[in-house]
Amino acid sequence: MSQARAPEIANLPERLDDEALLARVAAGEQLALRQLIDRHGRGLRLFAGRFLGGFDEAEDVVQDVFISVWKNAKRFDPSKGRATTWLYRIAANRCIDVRRWRKFRILIGFEEAHERFPSEDPEADTLIGARQELAIVRACLDKLPDRQRMALLLRAVADLDVPAIAEVMEASTGSVEQLLVRARRTLRARLREAGTSESQNERKSK
Repeated sequence: MSQARAPEIANLPERLDDEALLARVAAGEQLALRQLIDRHGRGLRLFAGRFLGGFDEAEDVVQDVFISVWKNAKRFDPSKGRATTWLYRIAANRCIDVRRWRKFRILIGFEEAHERFPSEDPEADTLIGARQELAIVRACLDKLPDRQRMALLLRAVADLDVPAIAEVMEASTGSVEQLLVRARRTLRARLREAGTSESQNERKSK
């Protein structure tokens, strides 16, 4: 946090919960919005980046999320769910829109279909082996059906529980549990296949 922002943020109570912050955002308090960004911006970026396979588009998604929060905070109803799930629902819907637009651009020839897996963790990328494993995991993750991938990322990256994921995805808890089971099973199988292929390639190169 920069020195210029610290005095401003200090004007708000430190531990207001998300619902209280959203109420202040609805009243037009920009400092409350900044606290929400500080609290959830990184998590939303990680979720969007993992889902979309690239962090450039994730930045746009997060920006859109908080623009929407600023404009629509008055519509948030705490009796219908937690603020966190509301934020991630906005992000999830925006991610779906981005993927649909990307597929449309590929279909009409405006964009090439290629895999993009930029590293988010510089320390892990200092080792070649870590980079390769990370690329394999992301490649396998990106091949999951959209709803399976979304459920898995909301659990693993956003750290939401099953009821919260159900709220975000507007599905039943039973459906979410099944999505998670299928996603984990498919991901494990594809990782095993990828590992087998890597071992075969290494043997051929020797």
